[in-house]
Amino acid sequence: MIFLEKIKILKMQNTNQFYISRNYKFSKNAASKPKMDCENVLSQLGFENLGFKQSNHPSSAIGAIISFLGITKGLILLPFSSTLCMQYPLSKFFSYKVQVAKLKRCKIVLIVHDVKTLMGKNKNVEKEMKHFNKADVLVLHNEVMIEWFAENGYKGKMVPLYLFDYLLAQNQELPESPKEAGREVVFAGGLGMEKSAFLYKVDELEQKDFTLKLYGNGYQKEKVGEKSILDYQGVFAPDEVLDKMKGNFGLVWNGNAIKECDGAFGKYIQYNNPHKTSLYLLAGLPVIVWDKAAVAKIIEEEQVGFAIGSLDELSEKLDNIDEETYSKMVSNVDRIRHKITNGHFLQAAVSNVLN
Repeated sequence: MIFLEKIKILKMQNTNQFYISRNYKFSKNAASKPKMDCENVLSQLGFENLGFKQSNHPSSAIGAIISFLGITKGLILLPFSSTLCMQYPLSKFFSYKVQVAKLKRCKIVLIVHDVKTLMGKNKNVEKEMKHFNKADVLVLHNEVMIEWFAENGYKGKMVPLYLFDYLLAQNQELPESPKEAGREVVFAGGLGMEKSAFLYKVDELEQKDFTLKLYGNGYQKEKVGEKSILDYQGVFAPDEVLDKMKGNFGLVWNGNAIKECDGAFGKYIQYNNPHKTSLYLLAGLPVIVWDKAAVAKIIEEEQVGFAIGSLDELSEKLDNIDEETYSKMVSNVDRIRHKITNGHFLQAAVSNVLN
């Protein structure tokens, strides 16, 4: 049985389940897209939003006021002994929501998007773990992250998400799958030096008979030579990029180096499931990933791409993928992307928590 086919969505019996929406500042970097999608999937599962309707006000100050008032409304309406599903990180509102939910003896289910300690943004693991231990259940990226939480003191129940869902906009359709095994590799996300400095070193590769098409903000044009394999396509909103993205594969890579994923973001990819993985799959693209990344296990077991130890290996790897192999990858991608766009993975995780 294929790995992801084992995930079943159980029918929930209890309807005393809630979440509280907030304002998500509109941005073309897709930072809010996963959390917005999670709320929509929770609604599909029968969770009720007790706050204001999900909003996208562009002002940080006004957005914070909207969020505070909506969260306050939701906490007042939150029934005693119910289930509250929250998302992390939540900055200044996390403790506020948890304290009121605990006073009302509610069960807290926490969907974890990012772990600051693993990202290198927080060196006090005990302090962050105190936040997590206020939740009764954690929905974590994968089994590797679950193991890290267990080793670092989390005491509650944990369930894996496996992949982030990525919902289509209203009236939006899935793009056509690529037809042949070409040599156009897509990279989407932040293109700045902090997270993606490796991009500005790819022209140092000995074999570089492929094109790396870039989608996102922070592109450093001045660091790119005239005969570069980089091909910058522009920056698009999360709902637009799916229709703009064209290529044969999607690349999941972080850090400063081309021979490995190094630095803080390189370490993080060994534990997290990058949201761009789901974007590539939704676009119909097989995924290329660092072999030490946590998501590499799913990519290889589901045969929806391949893993490499270094970008030096990429050209030869592309040489060895014939049309039949590529067609099989694309077919497997198509099967999984229908799950991603229907909210399957979060539905499965949350429903299995609550049954």
